Amino acid sequence: MNTKFIYSVFLSGLIRYLLSISKYSKSIENHVEVSTPLNSFKRVKEGAFLYANDVDPYEGDVYHENPFILFTTSFLLKNMSGMIPIIIILLDLLTAIFIYLGTKAISENNFEKQQKNLSTYAENTTEIQLKKADTIEIPTYCALAYLFNPYSILNCVGLTTTVISNFLLSIMIFSLSRNMKILCILSLAIETQKNFYSFVLIVPVALRFSESSKSKVISRILTIIAFLITLLSLHCLSFQMMKSFNFIDSTYGFIIHCRELLPNIGLFWYFFTEMFDHFRNLFLYTFQLNSTILYLLPLTFTFKDSPEFLLTILLSLISVFRSYPCVGDIAFCMSLIPLWKRIFQFMSHNFIVVAAFLVTSILGPTVYHLWMYANSANANFYFGVTLVFCTANIFLLTDLTFAYLKMEFCLKNGISFDKSLKLSLD
Repeated sequence: MNTKFIYSVFLSGLIRYLLSISKYSKSIENHVEVSTPLNSFKRVKEGAFLYANDVDPYEGDVYHENPFILFTTSFLLKNMSGMIPIIIILLDLLTAIFIYLGTKAISENNFEKQQKNLSTYAENTTEIQLKKADTIEIPTYCALAYLFNPYSILNCVGLTTTVISNFLLSIMIFSLSRNMKILCILSLAIETQKNFYSFVLIVPVALRFSESSKSKVISRILTIIAFLITLLSLHCLSFQMMKSFNFIDSTYGFIIHCRELLPNIGLFWYFFTEMFDHFRNLFLYTFQLNSTILYLLPLTFTFKDSPEFLLTILLSLISVFRSYPCVGDIAFCMSLIPLWKRIFQFMSHNFIVVAAFLVTSILGPTVYHLWMYANSANANFYFGVTLVFCTANIFLLTDLTFAYLKMEFCLKNGISFDKSLKLSLD
């Protein structure tokens, strides 16, 4: 790590700390773009209070985190409650550091792959190939994209448990890039116990670990089996801690059935508020399939040779289509986009996406205030903003996907620029 990056880490930590002790911290913590029924710090404190008074927090409909977070937060609130904001900030900074280390290893690995495949590339493709300098710049851009992203800063100041999810995902990416199989599977299993949707990430993980194996199919199967055994072991350990399996319904059941239709930046809440009850299950499972396995097979077949890019796409899909998304999920996905900087010149919707993010990020809180406090708007206004926000995410996702495919095609078939600067294929 260079000195400038270390200074950036301290500066971003200072920004987070100053905001956490400011008068705006409570407002940020309570905002629907930041806190959801799954990650709200208020609900974490409520669950810890119930547990401390010998009441099972999973019997009600307030607490929806896994038992490991319940035990940890109960201990922290009892013994060092004043240090919780500092701990959250440190976890967020560690997330950026792991992103830096992980993306650095991925960039170096991609550069080595490119050097081995140079003979298969067309002659005039030097300008779209990965450069040695990129292996130094890309991890810095990725870390900075997380450290100074307003979404990740708000997520940290809001004390959401999404900070823990991002930390676990960063460890997974770091260990994946360094071929640390046990740590990667363990971190993914813990995150999957917390967030149901993360189970699809085992596919790119299995693809990545099978690259150096002689029998790729057997390696992938063994990786998936190891993940399932680890996840089952975590559930059994949670049962020993809680003496019941109530936590499964309060975590997975709550996420899948979307029991609280509170406003958020996702698509579920408004749609199912307006849904007739006898159609609810049909559309509920359709939405959940869309969030998990609907795109898994086609994307896996398309990007089986680039598991890291597949991981980026799946993370983005989860952050958009999950039942209770927040800005913290979006921030983590955005931090991985610089990893694919060489495909930026093939993207065609940059202005639309950036403009949509800026406009909706400003309009969202504004319209929500008009709806809830000024009584001069309604749910349609707020949902309209969140719909545009999700559309911008989808535009970004599809643009990245097609840009990657264009780049791969151009590397094999050649690329040239005419005098009008229009891209043409040989």
